[in-house]
Amino acid sequence: MPEKTASIAQADRDSIAAFIERVWSEDGLADRTLEAYRRDLEALSRWLAARGRDLRSARREDLSAFHGSQPVAVRSMARRQSAFRRYYGFLARNEPGFEDPTLLIERPRMPRGLPKALAEREIEGLLQAPDTGTVLGLRDRAMLELMYASGLRVSELVELPLAALNARQGVLRVTGKGGKDRLVPVGELALERIEAYLAGARPALAKGRQPLALFLSNRGAGMTRQMFWTLVKRYALQVGIHPKRISPHVLRHSFATHLLNHGADLRALQMLLGHSALSTTQIYTLVAKEGLKRLHAQHHPRG
Repeated sequence: MPEKTASIAQADRDSIAAFIERVWSEDGLADRTLEAYRRDLEALSRWLAARGRDLRSARREDLSAFHGSQPVAVRSMARRQSAFRRYYGFLARNEPGFEDPTLLIERPRMPRGLPKALAEREIEGLLQAPDTGTVLGLRDRAMLELMYASGLRVSELVELPLAALNARQGVLRVTGKGGKDRLVPVGELALERIEAYLAGARPALAKGRQPLALFLSNRGAGMTRQMFWTLVKRYALQVGIHPKRISPHVLRHSFATHLLNHGADLRALQMLLGHSALSTTQIYTLVAKEGLKRLHAQHHPRG
């Protein structure tokens, strides 16, 4: 018999909204993450309401029962638990005497998959795919070159303001996760493509206005993640890269993997990628090792 669905109490709704506002302002989480947290908390609120309880009165047993009644994939479970830990930690900090019901809940073990990287020849083909004889082609080539040359996150790339670029010094000031700034070198080829875009495409896209964003859509506004993903997929198809092997983030993974393959220092790579912990960066050493194993197996007479 299907379980009845209860509505969310107004007090829970207000509490969730206050929490989302706080983590947005303090932690700078992506909009998609915040929306997922909101959905997770609203689902828990409805489940509790059907049992005559609300978010503030939830106990550890309630959260465990909720997880058991609503099975999801491991990654979704990890995100859900992250939402609950953050929310109840928020309540504990702001309400004296409140007991956090998530403190003794075991975290799910996440499977650690290796980041996907393209081969250098595939990257070269992808970068050369845009038609630089057109305004949009100049923009797209500059974006692809910069993404690969600097290892930016997709959100960092599309949100870059024009003022972030110091062409004379060849660096970008990038605002990453949590609002943390870092300086990232651009590289000569990427800088040449950006300058070609600024001279031959951006003024036409700006349509006489003074937009803040570095990269503009054909409507004169800043690009979105979805727009960039669409163009990456289109160019990948043009050069024969299967859509399942490509995403905007694959360019960042390729940047990191190729740097390591050519002898880059892991600490330097950590700074370039904007990782807060070296352990996050170390996964790329595994990617490089897997690549060497495949190379050996393919070409060594006793591989």
